[in-house]
Amino acid sequence: MKNPAIDNYLEEGCGRCKLGGTPDCKVHRWPKELVVLRQIVLDCGLTEELKWSIPCYTYEGANVCVVSAFKEYTSLSFFKGVLLQDAKALLHSQGENSQSARIIKITSLKQIEDLKEDLKAYVYEAIEVERLGLKVDFKQKDELEYPEELLEEFKKDPQFQTAFEALTPGRQRGFILNYTQPKQVQTRINRIQKSKPLVFAGKGPQGR
Repeated sequence: MKNPAIDNYLEEGCGRCKLGGTPDCKVHRWPKELVVLRQIVLDCGLTEELKWSIPCYTYEGANVCVVSAFKEYTSLSFFKGVLLQDAKALLHSQGENSQSARIIKITSLKQIEDLKEDLKAYVYEAIEVERLGLKVDFKQKDELEYPEELLEEFKKDPQFQTAFEALTPGRQRGFILNYTQPKQVQTRINRIQKSKPLVFAGKGPQGR
């Protein structure tokens, strides 16, 4: 069943930046693609919700996937994508440190039509992962040590994690250095919140 909140998302954008509701919003770069992706996921029987200001699809309360828009592509992102077999080699990691989420990048309606049955198969497999209660075995990050405040924010806002892990390793390191400099926890949290527009724009701490 379609959720009216997602209708609003498609019309107005996610509202996470000042471009929301304008023609320059990333959601409006892919209006037809987002509509078709949405329907494909709904056809698989998932519950449609608005989480982190984007369409999120759940199975018995568990997050399975999200449909979202980026500057260069729109995507179908699986929370536990690393556990999928990826028989068609469609999945991409969002960054070197992405241990769980995997995305399928979409750049045209034709691509969606060509992959329609494959996309459904991936969604059904992701549902099965949740039905079986499978868990991702998270391993210690070797190069980048995320501060606790950042990890907590990732839990609250997985779309922020997706955008952060899509940054180049250099930009990630720059933000982590910026986050960890203050001694006060609240100052760290404030820096993380303040950095979000830059992260979602694919930029580093210096705005480039």
